[in-house]
This record gives sequence, C-alpha cells and structure tokens, in this order.
Amino acid sequence: MELANNLENNLLTSSDVTLDEQKGFLDTTLGKVINTGLDTGIRFLLPDLIEEQVIDIKDALLNNGFKAGVEEAISSAVDFGKSVVGIFTGKFESVTQAENAVKSGGIIDGISDALDYALNFCSKFGKIPSAICSVIKGGKDAILDTISNNIEDEFKNQVSSVEKINKYAENWKDCYNNQDFEGMEKAYNKLEKELDKTLPLENTIKEARNIENIHILIKNKGGDFNLSQEELELAQKLVV
Repeated sequence: MELANNLENNLLTSSDVTLDEQKGFLDTTLGKVINTGLDTGIRFLLPDLIEEQVIDIKDALLNNGFKAGVEEAISSAVDFGKSVVGIFTGKFESVTQAENAVKSGGIIDGISDALDYALNFCSKFGKIPSAICSVIKGGKDAILDTISNNIEDEFKNQVSSVEKINKYAENWKDCYNNQDFEGMEKAYNKLEKELDKTLPLENTIKEARNIENIHILIKNKGGDFNLSQEELELAQKLVV
C-alpha cells in the first residue's frame, strides 16, 4: 500500500485527452498562424509603412473585430467540420482528421468575414485611414491565401511532430532495453519538448505518459533498472 501511494503521488495519472484540450490547442495554434498571415499581408500590401505603423494597423484590426471574429471562425470551423468528416466522438484521433475538419468547416470564409467587419469598423470610426483600409480590402485575397498556406504548413508541422514523437518513443524503448539511462534521458527530453507543441491525441499521449512514468521511476531510483512487477504494473495502470 505504501508503495502504491508513493507512486501515485509522483507519477502521471491520466492519459485522457479532453475536448477542451484539443480545442484550446487549435485555438491558440491557429490563432498564431492567422495573426502571422495578417502581419505578412499588411507588410506586403503596404511596403512603405514603418514597423510602428504596421503594428498599429494590425492592433487596430485585432482589437476592433478581427480577433473576436477569428476566434468564432476557428470554433465554428472545428465544430462544423467534425460533423462533415464524421467525427462522432467529438475528439480528433489524428492530425489529418483535425486538418480535414478545419478545412471542411470553412475557416477561410470565416476569416474573410472577420477581416471585412474589422476593416469596415476601423474605416467608419477612424481607427485606420480609409485609404489604407481600401488597400487592405483590395488585397484581401492575397492575405487569405497567405493565411491558408500558413494553416496548411502548420498541419504539416503537426504531422512531422507526431512522427518525431513516435521516433523518440522508439529510441527511448531501445535505450530502456539496453539499460542506457543517458540515452533514455536524451530521448525523453526530446519527447517532452515535442509534446508541448503537438496537438494532443489520445494514443500519442497514452504512450508518452507510460514512458514518462517508467522514466520517472528509474530516475528517482538513481538510474536503477530493477523495477518490481508492482511498480511496472501500477505505472501502466495509472495512464489507462
């Protein structure tokens, strides 16, 4: 009983991925990508502006409808896209599912509407000079193309991250079988770093938590690989 209590106090006890975790990750990640696309588009359409002017224009758009509109566009695209591609559990099981849902959900149309609203508001109430709003509106398609390409690139990065996680997990297992703790530590640190920037997926998180728990056990025992059957079983049970 004492061993079980000590383990549960030190190890990770859940591998369940929630809808909120996936939604929060997509909101943050796609929001950054869209923000970068807007910044790139403004600089391209208005090359003579200085840095401070670009920042002021972008901030005016973000604070007067664009940011709120983008948040709604992402949420609507994800929710509608799930029904289109047939994700009835509500949770994504792969990066490809997430990408297909976002694209099918009409995220670019939502971003387009948000940009129109922000430009009209900023022009009407003098937040941005009307001439500049007209230039941005005239080049809106270029901005949307940039954002679309950025979203596609981000999902490619996500696929690459999942592949790296799988590779680091296999490297860790090889080092574990060879009782090479130094090699395990290197693979473990790479795995942790990659997890932080990857869409949380149930299978990926479950395997990672199992690795993390066994790694913590061995590390806390000073690199001793002589784990009891009870320790191994409990470490795995905690993440089921």
